[in-house]
Amino acid sequence: MTSAAGRGYHARSRVLVTGGAGFLGSHLCEKLLEAGADVICLDNFFTGTKDNIRHLLDHSSFELLRHDVTFPLYVEVDQIFNLACPASPVHYQSDPVQTTKTSVHGAINMLGLAKRLRCRILQASTSEVYGDPELHPQPESYWGRVNPIGPRSCYDEGKRCAETLFFDYHRQHALPIKVARIFNTYGPRMHPSDGRVVSNFVVQALRGKPLTLFGDGSQTRSFCYVDDLIDGLLRLMRSDDTFVGPVNIGNPGEFTVRELAELVIELTGSSSQIEYHPLPQDDPTQRQPNIELAEQALDWRPRVELREGLSRTIEYFDQLLGQGDE
Repeated sequence: MTSAAGRGYHARSRVLVTGGAGFLGSHLCEKLLEAGADVICLDNFFTGTKDNIRHLLDHSSFELLRHDVTFPLYVEVDQIFNLACPASPVHYQSDPVQTTKTSVHGAINMLGLAKRLRCRILQASTSEVYGDPELHPQPESYWGRVNPIGPRSCYDEGKRCAETLFFDYHRQHALPIKVARIFNTYGPRMHPSDGRVVSNFVVQALRGKPLTLFGDGSQTRSFCYVDDLIDGLLRLMRSDDTFVGPVNIGNPGEFTVRELAELVIELTGSSSQIEYHPLPQDDPTQRQPNIELAEQALDWRPRVELREGLSRTIEYFDQLLGQGDE
């Protein structure tokens, strides 16, 4: 195994980030470059965009590679962060078969690459592996309650299968793996049309349109600011070989969706009203991470409060929408 995985980054550490032009991937690429790594950003631009990484294109240690992870890849790297997969229901349900292929075939291809290179590989899994949970908050030991044939299953079951593959490669081939279960994350560079609740509410409020709230708004979510999330992923990748996860990375602060809508209206100063719509099928009623394992194993916990993170996110979307109106 390469030394880069165990002692942080230096000028010659080579890191592959799949899905690197996406919301999370672009922030991760940025932090890796700041830490002194050579970064290969891989993306097929299904949901990622060059706008997210435009400020990195001239960096001497940054390389952009247009590629789909469902096809094999041959590069030489020291570490792999596997983030490639559409993460919002609007995007992953638009081509559910491809979503499953991205999670499963993508995992197989990246694990095969890591096996050949004998390098660490981190899987960006999701809180969706818990489905609509009966246990609250959700610890990593909970197996979940997932509908295997519903409209969200392409993503939920794809990610669950990817976790299976990661642990089988770890057991069968002694591959050094890391698995992070990412809870709701928000911040600058979210896609304005990705259908996620934070971006939906912010864009609607800034445009003075009604905020579309599904169900009665009593369902809960926990929102982690992107900087905190990326810090958690980096700490996980740098952690001891004996710790592989899975580990929850998210903010345990729990809010109802109605509370979020009201806070967005307050922070934007919008005159928008709230409109109620039927709850989509299999939409979880509760989602909150138990992060005791992350606190103990990674010395990690989120620092950015929702009000502060939303203010930063609103500023980003305000500038983005303003440019679009010019």
